[in-house]
Amino acid sequence: MSGSKSRNKGRGYEYEIANELFQQLGINFVRELDQTREKHLGDLRTEDCNFPFVIECKRYKSGVSGDWWDQVCTAASIADKMPMLFYRLDRQKTRVRMPVASLVGLAGYLPNQDIAEQYDWRYAVETDLDTAMMIVRETLANGA
Repeated sequence: MSGSKSRNKGRGYEYEIANELFQQLGINFVRELDQTREKHLGDLRTEDCNFPFVIECKRYKSGVSGDWWDQVCTAASIADKMPMLFYRLDRQKTRVRMPVASLVGLAGYLPNQDIAEQYDWRYAVETDLDTAMMIVRETLANGA
C-alpha cells in the first residue's frame, strides 16, 4: 500500500476508534496531531485528565508487531498512564491489548506500591472491543 493510502487507512481507523470511545464511554477523543512531530505520544487524546490510558491505534492488512505494544508502553510511561493498544487486521474485528495491571483493581485488590506487587506491562491481556470498554468503564468508576 502506498504511503498516502496507508496514512489514510490509519487516520480513518483513529477516527473510528474515537467515535467508538465516545459511543461507549461518552468521552470525546481527538487525534493527537503532534504525534507526527513528537515522539512518545498516543494517537488519541481527551481533555478528561482522569482517563487512565494512552491510546495507540493500528490498522494493517496482516501481521501484529510487538513494536506496537512497546510504542504505546513507552508513551504511557512518559505520561504516567497505562497503555491501551487498539488494532485491526483486514477482514477481522478490532482487538484491544491492555496491561494486566488495569484489571487488578477491578477485583478489589489494590497494590500497596511494594515493588514486588507492581505488574510489568509485558503481562498483558487481549480482548474484543466490548470487553475492553467494560473494563475501562469499571476502571473509571473505581477512580483509577
